[in-house]
Amino acid sequence: MSSRLLSSLNDIEQALLKQSIADMGLTWTTSRMVNYHHGLARMTLTPAKEAEPDQLRGAIFLQSYVLADGAVSFKASLSWHGCESFPVISVYAKPGVDWRAEASRIAAAWLSGPPPALLSMAPADTKSLTALTG
Repeated sequence: MSSRLLSSLNDIEQALLKQSIADMGLTWTTSRMVNYHHGLARMTLTPAKEAEPDQLRGAIFLQSYVLADGAVSFKASLSWHGCESFPVISVYAKPGVDWRAEASRIAAAWLSGPPPALLSMAPADTKSLTALTG
């Protein structure tokens, strides 16, 4: 299980670097932590010092787990600085799975940035709430 976690983290990092250089030439400083005992890994992406202030920054969290059939799978939680949304991408160990293609898919999702807010709600009007509750 631990080798899949680390190799997936490496594949995601390589895909991020390859895609960002091809698209926009941006690079990040990455720091990684892996806890093999719990099947967790984190890669934090910090823009270079000369980067624009609005350049993406954030992290990718991986959680490895074993399915009932014994297959090792993982999920990637994406996060960006200043965003409260955490999309999750699951990768299942099925016959013929292309782990590098899955890493590229995760990298592309992170590079596309945080998803737009689905719903924006204004604070509730307390007078109308009081009228409803009687």
